[in-house]
Amino acid sequence: MENWLVGAPSRRLLHHFHSPPQRRLAIRVQPMAKSHFEYVRAFEANDVCLPNTWIVVRLDGQNFHTFAEKHSFKKPNDLSALRLAAVAAERVLRQHTDSILAYGHKLMTTVVSLFSSTYTFEWPRVMPADQPLLYPPAFDARVVLYPTDRNLRDYLAWRQVDCHINNLYNTCFWKLVGQAGISPAEAESQLKVGCSQDNAGFE
Repeated sequence: MENWLVGAPSRRLLHHFHSPPQRRLAIRVQPMAKSHFEYVRAFEANDVCLPNTWIVVRLDGQNFHTFAEKHSFKKPNDLSALRLAAVAAERVLRQHTDSILAYGHKLMTTVVSLFSSTYTFEWPRVMPADQPLLYPPAFDARVVLYPTDRNLRDYLAWRQVDCHINNLYNTCFWKLVGQAGISPAEAESQLKVGCSQDNAGFE
């Protein structure tokens, strides 16, 4: 499963961006005001997003195939699970009406942590009552910068095409397994040799 958060570029924020501190191969330990252990803060790097670019945060479920099987998600699409992901994504958007932040790692961790906590929190309300949450799900995220409107449009088009192809394949696969009664291996073998026109007949 995937979700995206897109932030619009803004020239007004240009002066808020600063170059990250230069990284050195060796760090000289100096006494700190609070503790001599405080030198470890020098290892923290501020990953600054490039200004005037579209910021896309992409979320992916970690080992979500197993998670879906353990929780008996309906194939190929579980409507309750889709609604739950939509609720979590909506919560992120309501929280971050302006999704432009200076530091990439803060943006990424904020989005993925809020999505994960909302997904878990809303599970009892959205999912069927006879499907309890067996273990906490995990999600990862990445920040990608696209410098032009064309780049962003092509990225969204690419994800849409990829989503359509995967959904079409999964629909055909589970039709063969669930209704035709063949094994998953046989279904995969048939789909490998089948043409796209034949597969479209399962829609």
